[in-house]
Amino acid sequence: MAEVTLAHVEDAARVLAGVAQHTPVDQATLLTDLLGVPTHMKLENLQRTGSFKLRGATYRLSRLTPEERARGVVAASAGNHAQGVAFAAQQLGVDATIFMPLGAPVPKLLATKGYGATVATDGATVEECLALAAEHAERTGAVMIHPFDHPDVIAGQGTIGLEILADVPDVQTIVVPIGGGGLIAGVAVAAKAVAALQGREIRIVGVQASATAAFPPSLEAGHPVTIERGGTIADGIAVVRPGEHTFPIVQELVDEVVTVDEDLLARAVLTLLERTKLVVEPAGAASVAAILGGLIAPTGPTVALLSGGNIDPLLLQRIVAHGLVASGRYMTLRIPLPDRPGQLARVAELLAGVGANVIEVLHTRHDLGLTLNDVVLQVSVETRGPNHQGEVLEALRAAGFAPTVAS
Repeated sequence: MAEVTLAHVEDAARVLAGVAQHTPVDQATLLTDLLGVPTHMKLENLQRTGSFKLRGATYRLSRLTPEERARGVVAASAGNHAQGVAFAAQQLGVDATIFMPLGAPVPKLLATKGYGATVATDGATVEECLALAAEHAERTGAVMIHPFDHPDVIAGQGTIGLEILADVPDVQTIVVPIGGGGLIAGVAVAAKAVAALQGREIRIVGVQASATAAFPPSLEAGHPVTIERGGTIADGIAVVRPGEHTFPIVQELVDEVVTVDEDLLARAVLTLLERTKLVVEPAGAASVAAILGGLIAPTGPTVALLSGGNIDPLLLQRIVAHGLVASGRYMTLRIPLPDRPGQLARVAELLAGVGANVIEVLHTRHDLGLTLNDVVLQVSVETRGPNHQGEVLEALRAAGFAPTVAS
C-alpha cells in the first residue's frame, strides 16, 4: 500500500488545483432522516466532464515525461474515464486514442470525441476494450492510461477524500461506489491518513452493483478474482476483476463492501432526481442506493459520494419508469370485462374514487382466451405507493372485477 500515500494525494491536489473543481458537499435531508445522523452528498456528478475520473486521468498524464507525451496515450472505458483522459490530453496537448465498447452511451461517446480524442468502438465489453488498448500501446508506443489500476490514478481520485474532510471535518463514515477500486482506494488512503493525524478513525464503506460485484468474492478469497459480468444499469462500476494495485488498499483500509440490486439503483436515481434535482448516473448513485436500502449502519456524520452524472437520456427515461414501478408509483392493470356498454366508465369511476390517476388505456377484444362476449381493459395508473396500490385493487375487486397486475 505504500505506493500510494497521503503525500502522493496531496501532490495530486496541487497539480489538480485550477483543473478539477472542488465540488460541493450538500446536506441531504432525506438521507439524514433515513440514517438518523447528519448525512451529506459529495457532488462529483457536478465535476468537469461529469465525473470524478477527470482527477485521476489528469494527474496520471501530468506525470508523463515529455517523451511519453510525444508518443500519445491510449485508454479503454465505458465513458467516464474516456472523457477524463480525453479532457486531460486536450489540456496538455497530448494525442489520445480511446477504445469504447459497442453500445457505449451516446452522450459519453460524443463528449469524448468533443474533447478531441480519437474514438474506436471495437470491443463488446470494457475488458475487450482494455485488451485492444493494450495491443494499441504495444503496436504504437502510446502510453496506456488504465481506468483505475495505477498509483497516480488512485492518488488523483484520493483528492476527493481531502475535500470531504475539509468540508465535513467531523465525518465518521464515507460511502463510495466501487468498480475496479481506484476511487475508493484513493479516498480511503487520504481520509484514513488525515483522520489518523487527528487522532481518530473514519469508516469507509464501498458499494457495488450486485449483478457485477467482484470485490466481495475477492476479499473472501484474499486476492483478486475474476467473475462473470452480469447485466446492470450501473455500467460505470461493472468491473469483473479488482485491480492489482487497488485490491490491497481496499483489503487493508475499506471497512465494509455491500451490494445493491437494480431496483435500488433505479430508485436511487429517481429519488435524487425528484428530491434533490440532481441528475446522477446509476453507478454514481450506488452510495445513495445503499442508504435507501438500509445497508449502511449509522455511526455519525456520513458522506455519500455521488461519483458521476453522465447518463443517456434514453436510459434515464427507462430508469424513471422502472423506479416508479419499483416504488409503487405506477401500475398497469389487466381487467377482464363483459362486452356491454358502461363498463369502461364504471372502472374509470372506481379509479377516480380511490384517487388513481389514469395514464393510459387499452381496450381490446383480441386477446387469446377471450370469449366473444368478453373484452380486456388494460389501464396504467399513477399511484402513491404500495398501500395505495392495494386500495386500488381492493376497490376493483369489491365491485366484482378481477384485476391482475401486469408485469
